[in-house]
Amino acid sequence: MTDPPPPLPQRRPRSTLPPWFNHFLFVLTLFSTFVVGTTGGSSWGEAITNGVLYMASIMGILFCHEAGHYVMARINRVPASLPYFIPAPPFLGIFGTFGAVIVMKGRIRSRNALMEIGAAGPLAGLAVALPVLYIGLTQSPVEPVPELGHFEGNSILYLWMKQLACGDIPYGQDVVLSPMAKAGWAGLLVTMLNLIPISQLDGGHIVYAMAGRHHHLVSRLVLAGLFALGACIVLMQLSSGLERGYTGETMAQHVMAGMNWFFLGFLLLVLTRRRGLGHPPTDDEEISWRHRAVGILCLVLFILMFTPVPLRLIY
Repeated sequence: MTDPPPPLPQRRPRSTLPPWFNHFLFVLTLFSTFVVGTTGGSSWGEAITNGVLYMASIMGILFCHEAGHYVMARINRVPASLPYFIPAPPFLGIFGTFGAVIVMKGRIRSRNALMEIGAAGPLAGLAVALPVLYIGLTQSPVEPVPELGHFEGNSILYLWMKQLACGDIPYGQDVVLSPMAKAGWAGLLVTMLNLIPISQLDGGHIVYAMAGRHHHLVSRLVLAGLFALGACIVLMQLSSGLERGYTGETMAQHVMAGMNWFFLGFLLLVLTRRRGLGHPPTDDEEISWRHRAVGILCLVLFILMFTPVPLRLIY
């Protein structure tokens, strides 16, 4: 009788960074969002208060978004890392962060589980962003629109929230966002971007769970649509800028409103270069009607939050 052959070596699971790195990024993002929130204060005390309010609001939205993914991944027995918060230098943008991500180290086997994990993040984040936005808008004064400045873009849901919190806003006036309102608006924008139905964004997970093999076609059409949308906005901004006599740097900043979508499209191309616009397969089973209803809800929310021009430049 011969001895049994030795067992084959087991493939080591894909390693992740140590937990202290998650904590380090979290602290850095706390600092960067605090610094962004302090801008606009008329005194040190007001600046610190604004910084704390903005930091707590935006980090709470991001934390709940990632916690939704993490909890549903654990419930469905998909190994997942702790969130990686991504700080942004305050001078690079208005948010102080590029968001947060978790890394899932196992294949999601069922379309129902994929829907649960993909939809949990946006829904959890939105459950915090909406009350934060409402409270912040009630603290935001309504003032005449100045002749020069950058202003947040509008979506259908954001316009509804302004109507609910501020009532009818007279023509030529708009809200001046408080720190909490700014964080709530950023939360809507980040949730909308995550729900774009392409590749392995949250919206991509949702579309694959609902459409299966048609996901690849949807991703291609959406990516082409991003570039087309950017081109249309650039042409519109260019035309209006010429009518107003803009030249040089003024014109460049004016047309930048459409370049955001070109930048996002190229970024998605770079990020999906190795994996393509497709999606890792799941077991070929039909999604339940309850999970399909959740997917439809997420797509409706994406439409309501879609912001064609995220930032407007007014001269």
